[in-house]
Amino acid sequence: MYPVITASVPLLEPPQWAIAQRELFQLLDHAWRRFERDFTGPDGRLNYGDGLTSRDGVDDFYETFFNWPQLYLLGGADDLLAASERHWAGVTDQLTELGMLDDDYERGYDWFHQGESLLLFYFLCMAAPDRWAERALRFAELYVDPVHGNYDPEHRIIRRPHNGSDAQREGLFDGKSYPWLPQEAQLYGFPLEWLLPPGSGEPDRELDPRLGEEMRRRTGVGDTAVNLAASGLVLNALLLSGNERYRSWISQYVGAWRERAAGNGGVIPDNVSPDGVVGGLLEGRWYGGHYGWSWPHGWYSVGQAAMIAALAAVAATNDESYLDLVRPALDEVIRRGKTMAFTEADSSLRSRWTVQLGDDVGTPTLHVPFRYDDRGWFDYNPMLMAVPTALWHHSAAVADRERIEGLRSASGHDWRIVRPFRAKEEAGHEEPWLAFLAGDNPAYPEQILAAAQAQVRHRLARMERYRRDEVAEADIHLWQQSNPVVTEALVQLTWGGPQVIYNGGLQQARVRYYDAQTRRPGLPPSVAALVSSIEPEATIVDLVNLDPEEARSVVVQAGAFAEHSIRSVHYTVCEDSSWLGDLYDYGHGQPAVTSQLIQGDGPWLGVELPASTSVRLTLRLDLRDQPPSYRTPFGMNPAPPER
Repeated sequence: MYPVITASVPLLEPPQWAIAQRELFQLLDHAWRRFERDFTGPDGRLNYGDGLTSRDGVDDFYETFFNWPQLYLLGGADDLLAASERHWAGVTDQLTELGMLDDDYERGYDWFHQGESLLLFYFLCMAAPDRWAERALRFAELYVDPVHGNYDPEHRIIRRPHNGSDAQREGLFDGKSYPWLPQEAQLYGFPLEWLLPPGSGEPDRELDPRLGEEMRRRTGVGDTAVNLAASGLVLNALLLSGNERYRSWISQYVGAWRERAAGNGGVIPDNVSPDGVVGGLLEGRWYGGHYGWSWPHGWYSVGQAAMIAALAAVAATNDESYLDLVRPALDEVIRRGKTMAFTEADSSLRSRWTVQLGDDVGTPTLHVPFRYDDRGWFDYNPMLMAVPTALWHHSAAVADRERIEGLRSASGHDWRIVRPFRAKEEAGHEEPWLAFLAGDNPAYPEQILAAAQAQVRHRLARMERYRRDEVAEADIHLWQQSNPVVTEALVQLTWGGPQVIYNGGLQQARVRYYDAQTRRPGLPPSVAALVSSIEPEATIVDLVNLDPEEARSVVVQAGAFAEHSIRSVHYTVCEDSSWLGDLYDYGHGQPAVTSQLIQGDGPWLGVELPASTSVRLTLRLDLRDQPPSYRTPFGMNPAPPER
């Protein structure tokens, strides 16, 4: 059981953020149904008649729907969960027919892409754990049980960069050379660049040692740092089952990488040979592994994988020192930063920053290096804030907050500006959100909700343009680029958390909600929520019931996985009804709002919201003192929604 309070502050002038939030829910409900109608078939698969000619592509199918069950968890339509499950099943059948999956799982590919594929699956597990547990445990066993050929317990490595359900899938490509497109070569360069003598001409693609047999031999076996994202898959199984074998695997595997980082001056290396030696196949280089520091994305891939693993290990073991898998490398790239205009940088991610910086592309600001090779540090970009934000959100540590403040001080652009763009990760607005939490960006809720509206409406227009087109293999990103579901604003404002780390993370949230009347996750209809502080001693949540007739019942949960405890709650009350005035008064008075205090002893708090009422909760939380899991406040998992 959990304590229950009743809201009593009358809602006379609904705040604009609350109205805008409910309008966004309404627009999103229209938008996903429109996408479903125009781009998918009755069984949930995407409308696609072409084939897939390489190992790439699985992620592009699943990513299309990655945040649909996340929207359900936030409070989206009752039938959205069933729709999300249908699309996962349809796409899984589709990809199996295309030869990409075996027993519902990717045959073998890198974890930069596998992590993207699995976000949809993780949110389905979060929304309906009973229905997805068997499959989740089966997937995790592909890595935990060495019999499947992925994990070497002696050396504590994942045996190869391309891994999954097909133990016979070897190397990194099926032909004579890695299918590296000219545009990709221009953006990211080549792996194993040092194999060509200085000044040598460009070899024929199939004879190029950087893309052929030398790449297969040197980078197609052994472990790579991006494989750390597999810890998210195993953590998902642990949350579902509590089985110690999953806790032990995370501790062993992530612990091995933490030791390698410590042996490299704190900076995580990116490659381990089959015998467990860092740089064993790269002539001693700690860099140069597949999807590692040198190629193609550097910190963008390594940092996210390390953050996913560190959070998984802390959740599994309650040992905060695993965060040191991330902090030294993060601090090193910041230390190597330079102030310049983005137009002067050697960034390989130009399309991202052009829209994210907008008018500030020419403004001098801090740039940090994302990549490292024999030349030293290069590929300078503004700091992607996903990792430092996730780190501080988890730890609430002074040093992690000060790092963010230092990044803001070094930025030449105004963190309060909100631009209506949608990056691949459906994220990128961490800076103005952090400024809001710092107390100096009060207009942020209305601005980010307006930006979200713009994103949805832009996507709806794009859908209208392309909905009749036949999709060729070269254009399968069309679905992701047209997916009109946007959740970043709702995650930040209602859950008090950053958007999920895109390459395989599990959701972070300071609070979540359940509809106590329907016993399902998410905000009830007509209810809006705003988290304006996420400090443990003062996590502040406003709840508003906009319905003029119907009462609503909300359960507030501390943490994404009920991992925090609510120790006390100050909440606003209005016990004096004199604000109503007399019968013949032409106006109303100002409600007299005071506060009351109750004690809590667990992760849940019930809030009764009569029609047209609001309440402000100031929660005192003990962070991470509960075992994280998918348990609910109802003692069971929610019943499946009606279709």
